[in-house]
Amino acid sequence: MTWSLRTRLTLSYVLVAMLGVLLVSALANGVLETSFRRYMEESLARRAQQVAGLLGDQAAADGTWNEGAVSAIGMNALEQGMIVRVADLSGKAVWDATLHNNGLCQEMIAHMAQNMASRYPNWRGIYTERSYPVRAGFREVGAATIGYYGPFFLNDEDLAFINALNRLLLWVTLAVLAIALGTGLFMARGIAVPLGRVVAATEKIAGGNLDVVVSEKSRVREIAGITAAVNDLARSLKAQESLRRRLTADVAHELRTPLATLQSHLEALMDGVWPADQERLRGLHEEILRINRMVKDLENLARYESDSLALEKGDTDLDALVRGIATNHEPQFRRKGVGLRFAPSGAPGGARATVDPDKISQAVINLLSNSLKYTAAGGSVETRVSLGEDAAEITVSDTGVGIGPEDLPRVFERFYRADTSRARATGGTGIGLSIARAIVEAHGGSIRATSEPGKGSVFTIRLPRTAA
Repeated sequence: MTWSLRTRLTLSYVLVAMLGVLLVSALANGVLETSFRRYMEESLARRAQQVAGLLGDQAAADGTWNEGAVSAIGMNALEQGMIVRVADLSGKAVWDATLHNNGLCQEMIAHMAQNMASRYPNWRGIYTERSYPVRAGFREVGAATIGYYGPFFLNDEDLAFINALNRLLLWVTLAVLAIALGTGLFMARGIAVPLGRVVAATEKIAGGNLDVVVSEKSRVREIAGITAAVNDLARSLKAQESLRRRLTADVAHELRTPLATLQSHLEALMDGVWPADQERLRGLHEEILRINRMVKDLENLARYESDSLALEKGDTDLDALVRGIATNHEPQFRRKGVGLRFAPSGAPGGARATVDPDKISQAVINLLSNSLKYTAAGGSVETRVSLGEDAAEITVSDTGVGIGPEDLPRVFERFYRADTSRARATGGTGIGLSIARAIVEAHGGSIRATSEPGKGSVFTIRLPRTAA
C-alpha cells in the first residue's frame, strides 16, 4: 500500500502533536496527582488539628464542657468528612458523632468510597482514626478521636475540580490535533503540489514534449532546486534535440552535394555526354576524397569524444610544440598572403605541461586552419604560449572576418559555420573546432572563443600543467 506525500506529512504532523499532547498530559497528570495527594493529606491533618484546637476552647476551668458548641464543631467536622469523638481525661465521652447520627456517618463514609472509586477504580481506602490531645490553654483537658476515609478522600468539590481539569485537557488535546491537522494539510500542500507539477512535467518530457516549463515558484529551497533542474533538463534536451536534427540535416547536406556531383558526372560519362578523360576522372576523384575527409573527421570526432580515448601524456614543451606547428604551416600562409607569427612564453626551460603532444598538435592545427580560412590576404595570424601557476594557455588570434555574437556560442558545434552559404573555399567540413574542443576537454582543459565582426577572432586553449 502506497500513500501520497501529502497524506504522510499530514499524518506525521498529527502523530507528533498527539505524542506531544499525550506526553504533556501524562506528565501533568502525574505531577498533579502526586502534588494533589500530598496537599490533601496535609490539608486533612491541618483540619483535624484545627478541630482539636476548637474543641479545647470549649472546656471550662472546672472541667465542664460547652456541649452545644462541641456539638456544632462536631457536626461541622462531619460535613467536612471527619467523624469526631470527644472524651475528657477520665475517658468519659463528651460528644460522639456516631452516637449523635450514626446513619449520617455511615452514609458519608460510603459516599467518600464511591467518590474515590470513581476517580481511582482500584482504590483500596480504609476508615482511619487518629487521636489528638485537647488542650485548654496549657492544660490538657481531654482527647479527640477523628476518623476519616484515608489515607485521604475527595469530596464532591474536589472531584468536580479534577473532572473539570480533565475535560480542559481533553479540549486542549482536540484543539491541538485540529491545529496539527490544519497545519499538516497546509504544509503538505505547499510541498506536494509543486512536486506533483514537477512529476507531471517530467512525465511530459519523457513523452517527448520538451516545451514544458514549470513556472510555479516555491519558497522551499530543495523544491525550487528541483523545479530549476527540471526546467534546465527540458531546455537542455530541447537544445540537444535541435542539435541532433540540425546535425542530421548538416550531414545529409554535406553528403548530398558530392554525391549529387558524382551521380551527375557518372551519368554524363555513361551516356557519352562527356568523354572519360583524365580531367573528368580527377574531378570525380576529388569529390570522393572530400567525402572520405568528412567521414574521417567524423570518425576522429567520435574517437576524441569517447570516454575510452587513450591519451599518451608526457612532459611536453609547449613552446617547441607550437613553434614547430607554426613553422610547418608557414608555406600555406605565405601562398595566401597571410602573415603568421609565433610568440613564445619566455619561461625558463619552456612552457612545460603534461599532455599528449600528438592530440594537442591536432587541436592547434585545426585552430590555425580555421584562422587561415577566414583571414583574407594581407591579414595576420598569431600563435602565443603563456604559462601560469597551474595552467598553460595556447592562443591563436587572427584579423579575419570575425564571428557575430549570435554565432559565437555555437562555433564548437558539429557542422556549425557562420558562413551559411557553405562555400567550399571557406567551409570545410565544419568539424575542426568540435575536434579541437573534444581533445582539449579530454585533457581536462577548456577552450573558448572571443570575436568581434570585422576585427578577427581569438581562440584560447587552457591546459592544466599536471596530469589530470
